[in-house]
Amino acid sequence: MRILISGVCGFAGSTIARALLGAGKNHEVLGFDNFIRPGSETNRTELKKLGVRLFHADLRTASDLEELPDADWVVDAAANASVLAGIDGRTSSRQLVEHNLGGTVNLLEYCKLRRAGCILLSTSRVYSIGLLTSLPVVVEKDAFKPDPGRALPPGVSTAGLDETFPTTAPVSLYGATKLASEALALEYGETFGFPVFVNRCGVLAGAGQFGRADQGIYAYWINSWRRRRPLRYLGFDGRGHQVRDCLHPRDLLSLLEKQFAAPKIATASRVANVSGGMTSAMSLRQLSDWCAMHVGAHEVVADGTPRPFDIPWIVLDHAKATRLWDWRPQTPVPAILDEIAAHAESHPDWLDLSAPL
Repeated sequence: MRILISGVCGFAGSTIARALLGAGKNHEVLGFDNFIRPGSETNRTELKKLGVRLFHADLRTASDLEELPDADWVVDAAANASVLAGIDGRTSSRQLVEHNLGGTVNLLEYCKLRRAGCILLSTSRVYSIGLLTSLPVVVEKDAFKPDPGRALPPGVSTAGLDETFPTTAPVSLYGATKLASEALALEYGETFGFPVFVNRCGVLAGAGQFGRADQGIYAYWINSWRRRRPLRYLGFDGRGHQVRDCLHPRDLLSLLEKQFAAPKIATASRVANVSGGMTSAMSLRQLSDWCAMHVGAHEVVADGTPRPFDIPWIVLDHAKATRLWDWRPQTPVPAILDEIAAHAESHPDWLDLSAPL
């Protein structure tokens, strides 16, 4: 099977490419990247040695994709993956939309013409920020959690958010482009008769993730802690109680393999949360405690300054993916953190390389 990965030299794309090549199923892996992301060049040489056919192409340019070889499946791992994109003063809103939404259209046109299936890696940030910020929460063990003594809105349980949780605005410009991309992908698949799956991922984390607070908080926090760089608990109570779940992208492999082989299924079954779930949920304060235990003491400044689009708690419930695909995350959080810490130790310049100011 020939598999084309967009954003192949990013963290998610390169990890998936390595996993596919290591699966022992004779996959031919192709990939393209525009290499504008700091740090992406670090993956090029290794992927070429592993046998990935690499192409320089920009997802925003339709003619670039026209030059790519045919593929049986496309895994879309390319995105400007930040809720601050378009408003942070470093990226424009137009470029965000051109990349995340216009790029999806170009990729779907490729799939239509080449008769390729499409798997879109989406995000937990398609869920309504307004509803998430108004969720009743309490602090337990230095982490926010839904208040068990109050009624929770539909789509929320102690296991996390399920796919019925509202996606009403605001979801950030980033979230809106991914939500629109989901809708377009499903419509293209139905209209032109090729398979489409949408996997809404929780926070992806692991060794080699680029160290930016708005995209790779686990890698950013551990690398910054090890280098004794300034860290702050922003927003809410200024004590780092906000919670996210995390997932190693190589754990997507078993799901992708099943989706590659899946017969046509109902559209409603093509969108699923894919996450570490409650067993992987961790607050910034808990992450700091881990760092202190494994790396040594470091001060984190309490700062109640809010950050745009931030939320106190978001954990995805992957029960639907488990029911449909018998899928579960495989890499426990301690293993993910150990992996990031080992990479940070062996790459002392990682923050400067992957997240320059």
